[in-house]
Amino acid sequence: MARALSYLHTMERPIIFRDFKTSNILLDENYTPKLSDFGLAKWGPGDGSSYVTGNVMGTYGYVGPEYKKGGKLYVKSDVYSYGVVLMEMLTGLRAIDKKRPPGQQDLREWALPFLSDRTKLRHIMDPRLQGKYGTKQASEIAALAVRCVKANPTFRPSMKEVAERLDGLKLQKKH
Repeated sequence: MARALSYLHTMERPIIFRDFKTSNILLDENYTPKLSDFGLAKWGPGDGSSYVTGNVMGTYGYVGPEYKKGGKLYVKSDVYSYGVVLMEMLTGLRAIDKKRPPGQQDLREWALPFLSDRTKLRHIMDPRLQGKYGTKQASEIAALAVRCVKANPTFRPSMKEVAERLDGLKLQKKH
């Protein structure tokens, strides 16, 4: 998915997906992920500046603060959403869940202190992943997720950088 978003972001005229979330990732018979539902996608400015929208659209919990609060949409708004999806994959929890206790309902807010500390990470990892990941790789994915959900889009990596980092982790796993 990182490569798909990177492709959209690096076109001559970038496309901002605007509603990247787990339910927009479909799997084929070989479990190859496919991006779906381009209904909210927008052409973005080619110079990396923001696109100001009238109505904020997207799914609560995945929308970056710059868009949610100010209506400013950047290609890095998709990076924020991708970071939330990485958090969901690591923890097995939904981005927003009102059934969780107060203080834990927003996954990003609750998980950040755990994801930022390698010694605490194992406490929030999805138990279904037990034994299926290396500690170093999980820590690197957690660190990448933390960078992706930075409040200021300037400090988020590009989707190209995210894709390259994840590809690098796949190569490490094979060795």
